[in-house]
Amino acid sequence: MFFQLLDDDLSFPNPALADDDGLLAIGGDLSLKRLLFAYSNGIFPWFSEGDPILWYSPHQRCVIYPGEIKISKSMRKVLKDETFQITMDKAFVDVIKNCAATPRDGQNGTWITNEMQEAYINLHKEGFAHSVEVWKNERLVGGLYGVKINRVFCGESMFSLVSNASKAALIFLSKTDIDLIDCQLPNDHLMSLGAVMIQRDTFMKFINSERT
Repeated sequence: MFFQLLDDDLSFPNPALADDDGLLAIGGDLSLKRLLFAYSNGIFPWFSEGDPILWYSPHQRCVIYPGEIKISKSMRKVLKDETFQITMDKAFVDVIKNCAATPRDGQNGTWITNEMQEAYINLHKEGFAHSVEVWKNERLVGGLYGVKINRVFCGESMFSLVSNASKAALIFLSKTDIDLIDCQLPNDHLMSLGAVMIQRDTFMKFINSERT
């Protein structure tokens, strides 16, 4: 079963009580304090336009260990040839808006609603959310954004307007000062890049540790 959150109480139920699909709670808001409290407890929001805010905490987490990311031979050539120029935190707003606007196979619309965009832009302004930007000929062609909790980067979304741009962003991220990339839920693309599934308890050890 899932739980109704109170507007005047930032607390969440025990994540171990989440449904099989990870759904834990409904309601609340996307305030800075609630989002930080949620991420610090392995919980994230995920809902569609017009729906109430839904909060998830999967029993198994899809993650990438930075040192174990898979880089294909063709991708190594792309990086060696410096096909892209990659920056961090230079265009957060543009990245999140592109993530929201880029069509996804099997999805109608986006879960990155205007409300979500405003909330994460606020997190970025306060130094908690970060973006990686991929440029080609001075044009933004890919990137990703997420929330950093201690030494875990909780990835939220990525986009790619040209081949390999989002992969380049993820590889760049893997070389920054983090111990784990949280991908939340698995898909074929992430698994091909070396993502693995770990138990929530293992994930929380990373979240709670400032240095592993």
